Amino acid sequence: MEKVPEHIAIIMDGNGRWAKAHGRPRIMGHRAGADALDRVMHYCKDVGIKYLTVYAFSTENWKRSDEEVSGLMRLLSRYIRTKEKQLVKDGVRFRVIGRRTDLSEKLQREIAALEEKTKGGEFTLLVALSYGGRDEIVRAALKFAAKGLDALGRLDDLEGAFSECMDAPDVPDPDLIIRTSGELRTSNFLLWESAYSEYYFTDVLWPDFGRDEFDKALASYATRERRKGGRLK
Repeated sequence: MEKVPEHIAIIMDGNGRWAKAHGRPRIMGHRAGADALDRVMHYCKDVGIKYLTVYAFSTENWKRSDEEVSGLMRLLSRYIRTKEKQLVKDGVRFRVIGRRTDLSEKLQREIAALEEKTKGGEFTLLVALSYGGRDEIVRAALKFAAKGLDALGRLDDLEGAFSECMDAPDVPDPDLIIRTSGELRTSNFLLWESAYSEYYFTDVLWPDFGRDEFDKALASYATRERRKGGRLK
């Protein structure tokens, strides 16, 4: 494909509906969603995409039932433990963005350990946990204010200086954001970073998201003109 995004971000929606449609508990939908993530990560590597960011758990998701939240946290912990060797072997760098202090100390340690062990990977998987776009901007603003304008020495590029206070300032903004399950909203995801991202919406539920739909998203992206506010030459 001639035009491949460097960075794809995905709002992985529809796990609960998938479970209901198959007569299974919601946690089974999330497990199927984890399998879909493995597939899509390999699709990305196959076509030369360098970064994949997935919306795994939002700041608002804490409002869900204790049973579902605890099940999701156990699933994440299990993913970290069981996928470590494979991620290292496949050259995948695992990173987390979001308010990780909301997570248990045990899970924070597991995340930090996996980030350290995979830091040499050439492909980056960013997992948004306890993440909200507005929350990230507020936290960045606090960091920015704490530095002080005089100390920044970047008065001619305040936007760039502010961007350096975001959760992953070294990662390029997403070129393409995919949302599954037919919902047509951003849901507080990467609000700062998505200023000029292209969007692709599909009715396919996340656990059913496969190569055909992935290729459709890339084909749609390839038809877009990325002007970023400028004019075509």
